[in-house]
Amino acid sequence: MSILNRKHKNKLFLGYAILYFLASIGVDGFFSYQLGSIFGFIGGVLLINTYVDVFGFFKEIWIIQELKNKILLTIGLIAVYRFMASVPLPGIDPLQLSALKESTSGGLLGLLNAFTGGAFARASVMALGIMPYISASIVVQLMGIAVPYLQKLQKDGESGRKKITQITRWLTIGITLVQAPTYITAIKTQFGLGPEAFLVPGLTFWISSIIILTAGTIFAMWLGERITDKGVGNGISLLITVGIIANFPAAFLQEFLAKTTNAGAGGLMMVLIEIIVWFVVILLTVLLVTAVRKIAVQYARRTVAGNIQNVAGSRDYIPLKLNAAGVMPIIFAQAIMFLPMALGQKFPALIGLTDPFGWQYNVIFALLIIIFSFFYTAITIPTNKMAEDLKRSGGFIPGIRPGKDTAEKLDSVLSRITFPGSLFLAALSILPAVVVQFGVQQGWAMFYGGTSLIIMVGVAIDTMQQINSYLLNRHYDGLMKPGNSNRKSNK
Repeated sequence: MSILNRKHKNKLFLGYAILYFLASIGVDGFFSYQLGSIFGFIGGVLLINTYVDVFGFFKEIWIIQELKNKILLTIGLIAVYRFMASVPLPGIDPLQLSALKESTSGGLLGLLNAFTGGAFARASVMALGIMPYISASIVVQLMGIAVPYLQKLQKDGESGRKKITQITRWLTIGITLVQAPTYITAIKTQFGLGPEAFLVPGLTFWISSIIILTAGTIFAMWLGERITDKGVGNGISLLITVGIIANFPAAFLQEFLAKTTNAGAGGLMMVLIEIIVWFVVILLTVLLVTAVRKIAVQYARRTVAGNIQNVAGSRDYIPLKLNAAGVMPIIFAQAIMFLPMALGQKFPALIGLTDPFGWQYNVIFALLIIIFSFFYTAITIPTNKMAEDLKRSGGFIPGIRPGKDTAEKLDSVLSRITFPGSLFLAALSILPAVVVQFGVQQGWAMFYGGTSLIIMVGVAIDTMQQINSYLLNRHYDGLMKPGNSNRKSNK
């Protein structure tokens, strides 16, 4: 179809305008909301295709058999995870879970529910999801700073990595065995579920649920590792991302209906403005995730691989990320915010701390994110080790003496770029609370920033880079084949 050709940009814009007009008519009553949404989606794909060759990209993917199999395997394993997330624990009446969904709609519980794709609020067999594994990974990573045995394993290469992975798995089981009874006790005593919700009350339900929740977490961990090894992307991150995206359609539909059915809410034009603002926030998040500060490095000598000669004066650089801590400061801050929320429940004067969309909560939340950004960056970016490795390889920063001075230089630059990065991260984290003040529904506001958006953007970039590497390798092999055949013919 010529209209799908990216050279015909005017036709694409005209086609998008027509489809958007049809969507408007559909909302006005000539068609259903579903049909109007389909028109808008198709028009959006055409508009994106104007700037990014979407159709050609997927065509390239489908041609490469190995890449296609990896993607299909990844999609299949994700589908299995999502299916298991909808299966409730044996002995719980799924019709009685409305109180649990209301209790886990905000705060840290809302974040956990988003990470599990709603399984936490469904009392699913995957209710704990992959979170115990993430907790275990964080603990092992932090212990690697202070425990000599783990430090030795980190230096042992592949064999050490396998042992650390095994330690993380066992720690995951231990954490799950602690979290599972806590979760079961909470849904029975704190989340408003009455006795009628439990079809098998007593010790039998308690023990069987602990075993099932632990098995569910181990199964989720296994799925994530299989995706990493046999599929595309980081499996654990993809499972979290899919869980977050699973809440997207319902959140957007709720916002769409609120704006188009309520008088004075703004209608379709307000929905369009919100989508544009959302895309701008995504672009800013991409900049935050990918931005680096390049430190120029000079090598006095370097041996070229496969050659005896030395290359003198070659230049390189050390990339220091603007947001080296990633999403971890937000996760740490969310965990700490449990304390102010508990204080707010006990003291009426601090009641504002219990509202995740209130200004008191978000001021403290932003300050904690800034503090943890510096803390986590300091413990995960070993500037002293980087300086020693650079000195050992014959490299130096121009104008800076190797060794201690280089480490101080790297630490100084890292501190300077971490400050604006932490401010940007804090602003992005409290953005959902800001947009709520402008009439945005809370469910849709959660996609305007915070942990959810940063994880989605980071995982999307990582996955696309892996897919792109396969495409580049295919093109490289294709260019080499004629050369090989020419060499054979010359022989």
